[in-house]
Amino acid sequence: MTGDDDDLLREFLLESAENLTRLDQDFVALERAPDDRERLGAVFRTIHTIKGTSGFFDLSRLESLTHAGETLLSRLRDGELALDGAMTSALLAMVDAVREMLASIEADGSEGSLDIAPIVAELARLGEPPRDTPPAPSSGSDAEDAPSSRGSSAAPTSTERAATRSPSIADTTIRVDVGLLDDVMNMVGELVLARNQIVQLGRTVTDPSFMKASQRLDLLTTELQAGIMKTRMQPIGNVWNKLPRVVRDLAHACGKQVDVELDGAETDLDRTIIEAIKDPLTHVVRNAVDHGIETPADRRAAGKTERGCLSLRAFHEGGQVNIEVSDDGAGLDVARIRARAVERGLLTAERAAQLSDRETMRLVFEPGFSTADRVTSVSGRGVGMDVVRTNVEKIGGVVDISSALGRGTTLKIKIPLTLAIIPALIVTTRAERFAVPQVNLLELVRLEGEQLRTGLEEIGGATLYRLRGALLPLVFLDRALELTASAPLPSLGEHGLTVVVVQADERQFGLVVEGIHDTEEIVVKPLGKELKGIGVFAGATIMGDGRVALILDLLGLARRAGVISETRARVITDRVSAAAIEPREQLVLCRVGDEGRMAVPMSLIARIEEIDRSAVEKTSGGDVIQHRGEILPLVDLSRLFGRPSRSTGSLHVLVCAADRTTAGQGVGLIVEQVLDIVEETGAARQRATRPGVLATVILQEKVAELLDVPCVIRMATRPSESAVAA
Repeated sequence: MTGDDDDLLREFLLESAENLTRLDQDFVALERAPDDRERLGAVFRTIHTIKGTSGFFDLSRLESLTHAGETLLSRLRDGELALDGAMTSALLAMVDAVREMLASIEADGSEGSLDIAPIVAELARLGEPPRDTPPAPSSGSDAEDAPSSRGSSAAPTSTERAATRSPSIADTTIRVDVGLLDDVMNMVGELVLARNQIVQLGRTVTDPSFMKASQRLDLLTTELQAGIMKTRMQPIGNVWNKLPRVVRDLAHACGKQVDVELDGAETDLDRTIIEAIKDPLTHVVRNAVDHGIETPADRRAAGKTERGCLSLRAFHEGGQVNIEVSDDGAGLDVARIRARAVERGLLTAERAAQLSDRETMRLVFEPGFSTADRVTSVSGRGVGMDVVRTNVEKIGGVVDISSALGRGTTLKIKIPLTLAIIPALIVTTRAERFAVPQVNLLELVRLEGEQLRTGLEEIGGATLYRLRGALLPLVFLDRALELTASAPLPSLGEHGLTVVVVQADERQFGLVVEGIHDTEEIVVKPLGKELKGIGVFAGATIMGDGRVALILDLLGLARRAGVISETRARVITDRVSAAAIEPREQLVLCRVGDEGRMAVPMSLIARIEEIDRSAVEKTSGGDVIQHRGEILPLVDLSRLFGRPSRSTGSLHVLVCAADRTTAGQGVGLIVEQVLDIVEETGAARQRATRPGVLATVILQEKVAELLDVPCVIRMATRPSESAVAA
């Protein structure tokens, strides 16, 4: 048998053991009230279930035995016969035989050597009306003596087996009400809070006996917590087992042929998480069958097999559960997604053209977004993948999508193991404590002295830090939570900054706090209705001193601070993401060479990167870098415009997306420094006198040249056309 079959057999043995115990009581009660139709019906259904499952597992002897009992019970239930002592004894003998056969199946997988022929014959005889033999006396001794009438092999064999075999599944397993488990889990949570208080108190007490007892309590609480957590865990297969039927019915309705592959069904999750992901998973599967996998005719035309494949995979990694749903269908058409986004008014055409393929694919998670051309009973009803994203994020998870046109799509979901007790880093700002879930934590950075004075930049009101060559947006926690009025960046020479580097929605940013404390296991408490609508808190917890600390929702905090925009289409700030729809054109103001100032239209820039000079490679066509899996040509504006530069540090690159403006080729414009993001004020401009420059304008009370990006690209690719002068 496979692993899944083993689990089913174990469940069958456990359930049958419980049912057989109940049958003993039911038959004794039926002897006193043989006309109890409701109890007769329940007994019949129990034997019928055991018979049907026996056939499923190919247990032919057990099936024959229970079939004989089922036939007699059917006639008793329908009123064709009246229950008497002989029938009760025969039926109890059948129950004993079933119990012994199940014990043998559990022990070695076989149905044993018990001779069931006499029991089957007796049940058949008693079930044939009218009976010629008088009924046996209806007394308690009949039931007790019944096993001996089956021959000497029955009772003794059951008693040797009891002495030699290990405890049965029924002896080692109990069923507990889910509500009781929840109550126990809540009490363990309170115990964890009390443990935290005592451990904190122990840091101020020097009594060795108290310290020893505190450490012992800490250890026992941790072990108890782990044990209780295991009782709440369920395999994700409990959800997956229903999906093959969903796929089969859906594929039939769509005229498709789809196979389902399940990998990692034994992966355990807290039952609350299981319940939370049930609907999102079902929606993803329905979407894959309806939108992803093609019809047999279309698959043949594409050189594929007629049968599509839907694969579900689950595994533990980094304290989280990863779920992947993959299909080998048509994949996502990014051009069609961009067009539909523009049609729905989610983006301007210019903005859509600047999105990378990955950013474009993520648009499918926007509310109301769909590429379906018609509404069907399956999907395309305007309730799409945004429901999946919302439900996953509610339980602290993240969702992402990747696709290759013509080859298929993979949706990845990362979710926590449990929501009840989580490890978190405790931070403080403005005398208030907050908890940062450890699953979002990447590293801690302390900025002081020269590193603080030279490592920070202000761009368009956003503060960024150069962390190992990458620009890291900073979020000041006190400002984001409005604990204090927004103030200018503190004097760089006087104060240090403590930065908690976190990740939300696969985007990294730095959370600036005043202090960092220990990592603790915290008990998650739900928020009150007054705080739920704020969107930056995921819950609350009670600290060791009895005070409440709020748990930060890093994704919501990043959105509020503008690090991650609602459309997930920008990296730096929401100021950047809004540039394409501002009525006045926004410009990126840069230093080119040692003294020159040039401005580039924000609408043409996809992102701002900082790279090491060693990453630049030489080709016959000029300088290039490897950027996000692609080769990105570089244009050094200082060199192109003859601006002297003595800079030897890292390079700042304005990445222009591939579109008609750039002749279909992404290009990186090298500048010395990004000074600011400014709005063109409408002041008078002077017409340019050289190629590559549209005009000379006044920005921040200084003269700057407005760059003609298409012309610059042509000049860089065809140097003979260049006629620039210093």
